[in-house]
Amino acid sequence: MTYEAKPMPFSKALKGISEKTLEIHHDKLYAGYVNKRNEIEEKLAKADRSTANATYSEYGELKREESFAANGVVLHEYYFNALGGEGGEPGEELKNALAQSFGSYEKWLEDFKAAGMVARGWVVLAYDHNTEKLHNYVCDAHNQAGIWGAMPILVLDTYEHAYFIDYGSDRKTYIEDFFANLNWKSVNEIFKSIKK
Repeated sequence: MTYEAKPMPFSKALKGISEKTLEIHHDKLYAGYVNKRNEIEEKLAKADRSTANATYSEYGELKREESFAANGVVLHEYYFNALGGEGGEPGEELKNALAQSFGSYEKWLEDFKAAGMVARGWVVLAYDHNTEKLHNYVCDAHNQAGIWGAMPILVLDTYEHAYFIDYGSDRKTYIEDFFANLNWKSVNEIFKSIKK
């Protein structure tokens, strides 16, 4: 299967996040992950499996990097899909679920933002089918800390490429602007589809 980069799901400028940042982030970095995933899949189809071993083999290295590239694609798609809105708050169903899992919407928001300050890669609000609760997970790399059985709902990119051009090292303001640009309608739809 050949993967294709999805177009940016919004066309208007964002508060604080410049067109230059979005162009580099979406059109070069995200598209680069899509291209690399395709390249890895092509090489895997031809890789010699008879030499596979845990220390080093072409097949082994391709399999290790396959998850990095695949999650680089998926996490970026969730991230861009959540942007382009007017901020505000989630719909009632998601807000109630956040309150059930975290004690209140405000406690969830405080936890998510704190996770954004410590993450070296991603913050993922996920519905964890193992616990049947919402949870904020931190992933320091695309293929680290993903939880089997947890479905992403809202994803925040905290790698420097997502904000450094516009904010320098001021990650806190970037996170505030992420929420000001949030498309809660899209996030609510993801949550509803997971709950089905």
